[in-house]
Amino acid sequence: MTDQDPPKIEFPCDYPIKVLGRSSEEFRDIILEVFERHAPGFDQQTILAKDSAKGTFTSLTITITATGTEQLEALHQDLLATGHVQMVI
Repeated sequence: MTDQDPPKIEFPCDYPIKVLGRSSEEFRDIILEVFERHAPGFDQQTILAKDSAKGTFTSLTITITATGTEQLEALHQDLLATGHVQMVI
């Protein structure tokens, strides 16, 4: 068995991020505020929103121009810190 390094990402690049959380009135606004802090000016027209079958959860897929792993790690931490996010993919 051989160990393979994960594929290298060349920055900057378009980077889609899916955020899953419990559906609520403020979910989208809170998530967008965090994204705006870490990737100012991202294109909000490209956001894909989807509710779960029972409407309990909402997922937002947001594409940003990623500038490096530090940006992505900080974004991930801040999203989870909101208390509204169950998962970031």
